[in-house]
Order: sequence, then C-alpha cells, then structure tokens
Amino acid sequence: MSAVDHVFTLGIEEEFQIVDPETRELRSHIQQILGEGKVTLKEQIKPEMHQSVVELGTEVCVDIHAAREQVIRLRSELAAMAGRSGLKIASAGTHPFSHWFDQHITEGERYATIVKDLQQVARANLIFGLHVHVGIPDRSTAIHVMNQTRYFLPHLYALSTNSPFWVGRNTGLKGYRLKVFERFPRTGTPDAFESLSEYEDFLKLLIKTGCVDNAKKIWWDIRLHPFFDTLEIRICDAQSRVDDTLALAAVIQAIVAKLHKLHERNMNFRIYRRRLIDENRWRASRYGLDGKLIDFGRECEAETRALLAELLDFIATEVDELGSGGEIAHIEKIMREGTGADRQIAAWEREHNMRDVVDLIVHETYEKLSVPEPAGAAVG
Repeated sequence: MSAVDHVFTLGIEEEFQIVDPETRELRSHIQQILGEGKVTLKEQIKPEMHQSVVELGTEVCVDIHAAREQVIRLRSELAAMAGRSGLKIASAGTHPFSHWFDQHITEGERYATIVKDLQQVARANLIFGLHVHVGIPDRSTAIHVMNQTRYFLPHLYALSTNSPFWVGRNTGLKGYRLKVFERFPRTGTPDAFESLSEYEDFLKLLIKTGCVDNAKKIWWDIRLHPFFDTLEIRICDAQSRVDDTLALAAVIQAIVAKLHKLHERNMNFRIYRRRLIDENRWRASRYGLDGKLIDFGRECEAETRALLAELLDFIATEVDELGSGGEIAHIEKIMREGTGADRQIAAWEREHNMRDVVDLIVHETYEKLSVPEPAGAAVG
C-alpha cells in the first residue's frame, strides 16, 4: 500500500497570543474577538483557559497544500479581528515576559472545573501549542501507529522548540513550554498499548473512578483523539512562521504514513519504552537542535541534526507520495538555521530587551498573511 492509497487527512490547531502593541504584554481580550469570530469562523475559533489565548483550527484538509491555504486564511482573519481592536497576534510556545497571574480566566463551566480541580497548576498554564491531526479511520491500526510514533516525539520537539523565555527570564532551555505543561496530570509520553481494547479499557477506568469525566482530559504528547478518527500529535510549540507550522505538519503526516504502511506490511517499527523516550524528550527540550539524542538502536548518543537527517531519509518515499517536498525542504532550512527559540534568543542577546523578542515573534507571525502587520513598534 502506498501513502496515496489512504488519504492521510490533516487538521492543524494553533494557539495564539493576544498582544498589546504598545506594552507588548498579553491582553485578556478573547471575549471581544470571539463575538466577531464566531460569526465568520464559527467552530474554527475557540477560547482557551486564559482570555489572552485564542485557538484556530483548520477544517479537514486533504493534503498539505489545502492545509497551507487554511492556515494562512485563519491567521489573516484573526489578525484582522485583533487589529480592529488595536491589538496584534503572536505565535510562540510562551510569551517572553507576561506573567500568568496577570491573566484572566475565560468564563465557562469547563474552565471553572479545571481550575477548581488543578488550582494554581491550571492558572499558571499560560502556554501555546501546535496540534496536528492525521486521519486514520481504523482505530485499531491507529493504536499501533501511535505506539511507534512515540519514538519520534523528541525529534519533533527539537524541530519545534519556540519557548526559551518564561516570565521575563531566559530559562536556558530551548523549549520550556513542556516543562510548564508537565505539571498537569496525564501529560507527557503515553505508555504503549497492546490493542485498542486495552486503550479503551484504560479510558473507561479513568472515567469510572472519577479521574476524568471525558477522554479529552488526557493531554498526552500524542493521543488517539476521543471523538475524531485521527492521531493527534500535541508535542510541538506554537510556531511563529506559517512555513514552520506547515513543515512540521508535513513531517508528522509523512511519519504516520510511513508507519501505517509498515504496519500494513507486518513490518512494524520497534516500540520503545516510555522511560527511554523521555530521556530524549528532556534533551530536545533543553538543547533543541544543538544537542544530542540517544540512538537506542546503536545504544549511543548522536547529534540531533544527524538523527533528523536519518528521519528525513526514512520518510522520503512518503513525502514524494504526499506531495510535500516543498515543506520538507523547509525542515532542512530549520535544521541549518535553527528554530524559533534560536531566533528569539538571538533577538534578546542583541540588547537584552524582552520587548524586542515580542516584536520579532509578532513580525514572524504576520509573514505571508493577507493582512499586513499593524503599525507599531519596529522589530528589535
């Protein structure tokens, strides 16, 4: 079976920051934007727990090219709505200096319940992610593909690190967002499941024992979506540039297509234990592209960029079949030039001014949009 024999549809969800162009701080403004957004974007725009966060989600996309059109359109419409309120949007895994305790919680029973259950852990969860859905109608197959995809989660995070700053401090990590999110229960790398029935039994147990009221409160880095026939990869930081978002989505789609093909041929990729994957997950968070990951097959360290080059070779046939060569070429650019975290750190090191970092993020967020970046502070 080739990748094109099964349509590996895509869905992309991006979480955006609402930013005051004068102070560069986050602004709790989601209610005003939602009033207009629900009219034009309907279910494609959603609130998040903090009022300074807004989520956009594409419709089901048949390929990466359709996804590109939707991502640009949704970003452009959101930017226009923010602009009419005198605000800007920005996309990165964390805001460089705004503090979580200054942000208002979005009204609604769902968020009130989460805050009641998780308290400060929930209030402090001021982070922004990129979630990519890949369609797999057969959920029994999807579980096996999920088990195998887990190995590549640190690779994907190394490529997507875009959160080096937290409440005005340089954390020393390329991706601090995951460290914040780990405070939540049911996050991180999931265990491997022997079958769909074992997975479903686990969910039923959590619900029966009052751990969760529905499966959406399982926030793993990768999960079989509880309502859609998709595999949802949730590990990536929000990306400032459109091209970075689409490149990561293309890599994820090709990985899933490759592992699905192997499974259909009874040639499954090796399944690694969570504790081993978590070693690489830490390394990716700490060093991004500039460190080393463990090559478990060879039982040695290897340069992250070298392992990513091997990954691109591994999925090359599927990339051709899916027609995403342009996006994969951009992955190679990221590997050469660095991630959003590297660009943020470079902007900060010039003057040690966090406002300059926000200006960079905003500028990159507006690249390729049909709405020009509003007049305001120059990029530092």
